[in-house]
Amino acid sequence: MNTTTGNATQTTPETISWLEAGKTKTANWHSENETPAPKRVKIADDTIKADVAHKLFCEGTALLWRGDFQNAKLLMQAITRRIDRPGKKPKKAPENITEAFHQHRQAQSHKAHILGMLLIEISVGYHVNLRRAPDIKAACEHAYGKTAQSFVVSLRELLGLIGAYEWSKNGVKIPAINGKIYPSYGVFSPIRGEYLNLVDTAPLPVPCQLAFDIGTGTGVLAAILAHRGIKKIIATDNSQRALECTQKNINQLDMKNAVTVVNADLFPGEENGKADLIVCNPPWLPARPSSVLESAVYDDGSKMLKGYLNGLKAHLSDTGEGWLILSDFAEHLGLRTREQLQSWIDAAGLKVIDRIDTKATHQKTLDASDPLHAARKAEVTSLWRLGKA
Repeated sequence: MNTTTGNATQTTPETISWLEAGKTKTANWHSENETPAPKRVKIADDTIKADVAHKLFCEGTALLWRGDFQNAKLLMQAITRRIDRPGKKPKKAPENITEAFHQHRQAQSHKAHILGMLLIEISVGYHVNLRRAPDIKAACEHAYGKTAQSFVVSLRELLGLIGAYEWSKNGVKIPAINGKIYPSYGVFSPIRGEYLNLVDTAPLPVPCQLAFDIGTGTGVLAAILAHRGIKKIIATDNSQRALECTQKNINQLDMKNAVTVVNADLFPGEENGKADLIVCNPPWLPARPSSVLESAVYDDGSKMLKGYLNGLKAHLSDTGEGWLILSDFAEHLGLRTREQLQSWIDAAGLKVIDRIDTKATHQKTLDASDPLHAARKAEVTSLWRLGKA
């Protein structure tokens, strides 16, 4: 899914307060997921036990870390083991796969909340004044931009942005373009290759002079279309991070002459004309995101999917095609039916020219302990070739 999240930079940051050395201290609070600042904060160091920390977190008390940085990571791992303890069962067994999905999401949300209660103070210049702390300046500037302020952030978020920075530096190999895509922090990484192969191998409409990539994210689909020889591609997104990420990737791939990056909510303006091909890979699950960063995965009320289908006919040339890349995972979870999807296609004045399917190949399909394993194992990703009815 290459639709991305918006930039969650807070213009008026919350503050967080704690008592230390007999004095009340205050700092700005930062959370990319827009998690509210913890109300109760205590100082903690290497002497605290994992069971004690876990209990405090569950009671709503966050811990601002003053010990060794690597020990803070070990504490997080210990608490993660307690949350994921084998044999822990939900209070009520799910009656069906849909209920299992909602229970799974609640459990993941609870886990994120608990692990987000271990806090790190970042001083001016993105320094962490703790023993064995890594140099985080480049990773923080990549995610947050430059700042002259100190702030407090969860260790979980900090480790996430450090990991994202490594992805951004190393890139993701994309065989379809004989090159790499470099995802930015907060922009969904194209690590599931099966849908990229569909876009690379599906027969192009004839003629195919102009294409739109709706919700471009990293720009990976626009790059594949350019590599296939389409001379003009307009890649749209409404996230500043995604637009900058796409432009960076297009520049590095030397595709500037073919791909134009445009800030738009779905389709570019009418002045761009009607396209011979319009590609869209919306978030695959019709559920409400619990955070800003989850918007790449969850499409509340299928808003983007419906918006794409309903606007497609007006933006297509007479012989043009719309390519919808969509997994049927939501259907296996009972969140959407195939009949609903078909009815939306029909209502938009569209017809199905063809559907090209491929089985999901990601690692989660092999994890039998996953409560959603049956749905993941049955998942099929499809490229729907749509035309004017």
